[in-house]
Amino acid sequence: MTRYLLAFALGALIALYATPLMREAAIRFGIVDRPDGKLKKQAAPVPYLGGIAIYLSFLLALTATLRFDSVEVLGLLLAGAIVVILGLIDDFGVLSPGVKLAGQVVAVLTLMNSSIYIKLGFLPSWAAIGLSFLWLLAVTNAFNIIDVMDGLAAGVAAVAAFMLFLVAATNGRTTPAVLLAALCGALVGFLRFNFAPARIYMGDTGSMFIGLMLGALAMNNSYTRRNLVASVAPVIILGVPVFDMLFVMCLRFRRGIPVMLGSPDHFALRLRKWRLSTRQTVLASCAATFLLGILAIGMMLSGTTEALAILAGIVMASLALAALLRRVDMTL
Repeated sequence: MTRYLLAFALGALIALYATPLMREAAIRFGIVDRPDGKLKKQAAPVPYLGGIAIYLSFLLALTATLRFDSVEVLGLLLAGAIVVILGLIDDFGVLSPGVKLAGQVVAVLTLMNSSIYIKLGFLPSWAAIGLSFLWLLAVTNAFNIIDVMDGLAAGVAAVAAFMLFLVAATNGRTTPAVLLAALCGALVGFLRFNFAPARIYMGDTGSMFIGLMLGALAMNNSYTRRNLVASVAPVIILGVPVFDMLFVMCLRFRRGIPVMLGSPDHFALRLRKWRLSTRQTVLASCAATFLLGILAIGMMLSGTTEALAILAGIVMASLALAALLRRVDMTL
């Protein structure tokens, strides 16, 4: 437990120190997100480079608490470095969606080449590899998509990392637990400056990094000791960004616009338009992530029948919420 607490504390403390430095650097070099009156409605330009602070805090915390003698750990850090560089270039606005996707594919293949993929005995190897590829790409982009509000992506990711940490630590998976504790700490430290009103954004650098890390660490955990239904627990724990991604894709498809085109279709923007403030929306999203984590753990500890009942309840609640949010008028 001391090792976990140290990883978390170091991640948080380094982020508290590094984030203001990255903010000053972004302002000095003009790396800022400027309001456009459409999707970007902040009062003034907000500096990027928060993702660099998260990455450095995560990496330095691990340097003090984890030995880099595992192929999987090295593969995870290399893939993380790839998406950080990719995201940094994208934050300068010079990448097309196709090139960005190609870079994500390289990072995902790097992970899979390091033996980081879904390992379920009832799945044939080709299916496990295919699902792993789709899952990692989906979660990476889900966090990229959900990063539309001060503190939202970082807050949801911090809670999700904590819930995944509980699963890993309970199952005696020390290395993933240390990684998740360090990531959670880095996100908590960053939130000090990213919570509304945000003084710095993580940008694509941070959102793709945390998406890839959580996607990889979520699928390389232990869930199915009591029932096979709990194999969907990673999807449940990361349910908020996954829900937003599917919700946005569905709405854009129905409207006949490109899926990758920015639009105010996100659940968080609809909640804010409905009646919640930015802070209330973020806190509600974090609470939902915590609740989903508890339900996922409940599925892991239950029998097959109970796990199926929990899963059915989550699916029905998600469909009801999607139908409700779809009725919110976003044209005004």
